[in-house]
Amino acid sequence: MNYLRTVSLFIFTLSIALTTSALSVDTKKTAPKKTVVKKRVRPTPPTRPFDAPGTPTFTRLDGKLGVNPPTDVDGDFLIGPDYVPAPELKVVEGVPQGKVHQFSIDSKDGTIYNPGIARDIFGKADPNNPKTLIVETHPIDFKRTITVYIPAQYKPGTAAPFIVTHDGPKVVGKPNMRLPHILDNLIAQDRVPAMIAIMIANGGGDAQGHERGREYDNMSGMFAEYIETHVLPLVEKKYKVKLTKDPDGRAAMGSSSGGSAALIMAWFRPDLYRRVLTTSGTFENQAWPFDPKYPDGAWGFHKTLIPNSEAKPLRIFLAVGDRDLLNPNVMKDGMHDWVEANNRMAKVIKAKGYHYQYIYCLNARHGIGNAKAQILPHALEWLWKDYPVGSVK
Repeated sequence: MNYLRTVSLFIFTLSIALTTSALSVDTKKTAPKKTVVKKRVRPTPPTRPFDAPGTPTFTRLDGKLGVNPPTDVDGDFLIGPDYVPAPELKVVEGVPQGKVHQFSIDSKDGTIYNPGIARDIFGKADPNNPKTLIVETHPIDFKRTITVYIPAQYKPGTAAPFIVTHDGPKVVGKPNMRLPHILDNLIAQDRVPAMIAIMIANGGGDAQGHERGREYDNMSGMFAEYIETHVLPLVEKKYKVKLTKDPDGRAAMGSSSGGSAALIMAWFRPDLYRRVLTTSGTFENQAWPFDPKYPDGAWGFHKTLIPNSEAKPLRIFLAVGDRDLLNPNVMKDGMHDWVEANNRMAKVIKAKGYHYQYIYCLNARHGIGNAKAQILPHALEWLWKDYPVGSVK
């Protein structure tokens, strides 16, 4: 009997083990596989020589630590490879400090960019049109932060000049004080007019299929109209200020796609903006969705639009790094070299007689890094050089 019980127990245990093993194997076979999304890795851009064929002829200031071009001349200048932060970035005792305010705008409350857009994965090159991507997007609601600097010298009731900056601080309660500190010092030294600064956060994401790309890269006056309709009236209402209607007293500033957005605003709406400050401007083919009127996106500025158009009353500042971006996406369309694009921009606006200054920054990557801390006060002073200090227009 004991023997039979032992055999029976062994067979029972073995059957359980085999069943468990089978279930285990079956589970492994049927378990869904996780989708692994590979992160796009951009190759390190090469250093592009400042004296390569086709580049502008630069006035050389390289090797002169902390030296910027004169603020009263136009032209092409070479600086670096080492930089020192400008003294205007610091709070200076005795200099009147402006006030900084913040508020947020909900996309659901507006008529332009309502709803916003976003994508889950980067687009694929369109096999039927190498100048664009196939991108799947979905609608989103979003909030954007508006940061407003009002100088201590502002006189209530007067119409103040102002500068709009792109990619402003995203979080209420965490303003970026670099521009306010610079303006405090420049205004106190009578180097720029007592201007209001309106720093506008983007709608989120980047490039084709995201709200930021929709706002910044598309070739139209829509974003300028959005600011005019949804942002400026709230600034005036909330803080009891008056913003000038004179386009000569209005500037737009940005880096990367924010830089191209600044020029796009002024190009399509010179009745609203006439001063443009860009660093590492994305004058590339990055518009989406494809628009046959502007098939090259912002690359079209230096390819066709500026050369084939009458000069507009714009004053344009450009800066780029010698290691700036080079073809970081899948299009391979020959229209994604930030250094070449900015070189071409400088040449075509010079040929058309624009007031411009172009700074080529050695040892600088996208956004021009440490070079920006040196040249931003200079760039702002150059941008407003012909505007009467302290005037109300």
